[in-house]
Amino acid sequence: MDIPGLPARRAALHLIDAVLRRGETLDQAAGGALAKVRGDADRALARAIAGEALRWRQDLDELIDSATKMALADDAKARAVLQIMLAQVLRLETPPHAVIATGLPLLMGGPRRLAHGVFSTLMKREAKLPAVPTLPEAAATRWGERADAIAAGLVEPPQLDIALRNPAETAEWAERMGGVSLMPGHLRLPRGSAIDLLPGFRDGAWWVQDLAASLPARLLGAGEGPNGKRRVLDLCAAPGGKTMQLAAQGWQVTALDNAKRRLERLGDNLKRTMLEAEVVLADALTWEPEEKFDAILLDAPCTATGTARRHPDVLHRISPRQIDEMVELQAKLLERAAGWLKLGGRLIYAVCSLEAAEGEGQAAPAGLAVLPIEASELPEGLAPTAEGFLRTDPGMLAEVGGLDGFFVARWVKD
Repeated sequence: MDIPGLPARRAALHLIDAVLRRGETLDQAAGGALAKVRGDADRALARAIAGEALRWRQDLDELIDSATKMALADDAKARAVLQIMLAQVLRLETPPHAVIATGLPLLMGGPRRLAHGVFSTLMKREAKLPAVPTLPEAAATRWGERADAIAAGLVEPPQLDIALRNPAETAEWAERMGGVSLMPGHLRLPRGSAIDLLPGFRDGAWWVQDLAASLPARLLGAGEGPNGKRRVLDLCAAPGGKTMQLAAQGWQVTALDNAKRRLERLGDNLKRTMLEAEVVLADALTWEPEEKFDAILLDAPCTATGTARRHPDVLHRISPRQIDEMVELQAKLLERAAGWLKLGGRLIYAVCSLEAAEGEGQAAPAGLAVLPIEASELPEGLAPTAEGFLRTDPGMLAEVGGLDGFFVARWVKD
């Protein structure tokens, strides 16, 4: 007999398994895990359950262990099922009877009685989660003195940030959409908004982009020079948020990426927003431009730990080996990008990572000098570092909903 809601819970279990056992991202795992889930609402529910179970995994495990005489193995299916059951009650406010009805069938042929007993014990105790999720020890160690503030910024998934094609219309769009603006060209809307149904989407008036992700392109300023549009290379460009920003700022944009499918999405976004860019499918490690650029924006491949608010899987997937691999690739891309700059040209290097090795640890390529980022270029509440770089993390701007973690450096070729 079909149990309503069971496919969504089974999918959530598969998503968690893909993250913890195979090291996949939630996005990578979604195609297979959600294939048998019908309806957008149930697919969204499966993602929400998995996301909250991963966000609060350390604390959920502590609750589970407090109610068992013998500790369950870390990879025991019963532990994973209890994680998603507790995440629903304690984070998604699902009634306990519905959680039991859709949770215990996931253990057919397994320790259903054990899971039921642990869950019932915790419900009788009126178990609660702490105010702030506990970070995995490895992540907390890497993030050092900012770890507690970062954890506080991970309590809730983020609101919806959009970037406007025309920043001069910020006040108009804020009033029309009921949003809050943290700087010209930015709007923040409530989480859960149906993106394609919002005013201005079909007209290409805006695109989805976290506030922190919008800052690197802003730091290049207007593209119009004394002799017309200046040329900029958006390196590793897909899916196109920064490409659209640069085009809207008046630059002549070359957008390069090695992912065909993501570039197709970039092309769709350009068409929707009626912005123009030359789109190039190529590997940045072997491609060579015909002429040098006035500016380059390198939003480099990285561990993406700065996106933990919306992608809590990164809290558990990232290892020192992966960080080292990213650092090596970033250094190679930086060296190549520096060679494609004109004298006096500017290079923006950005990563959506909280790892110091991927940010502060990356040295300026030979022939480039720091062009310090100024406080006046940033939203109120953010400030450059003493070295003239920008470092954001999910614990910042908490009073207005926070932002992703980014590192941004700006260099000039002298």
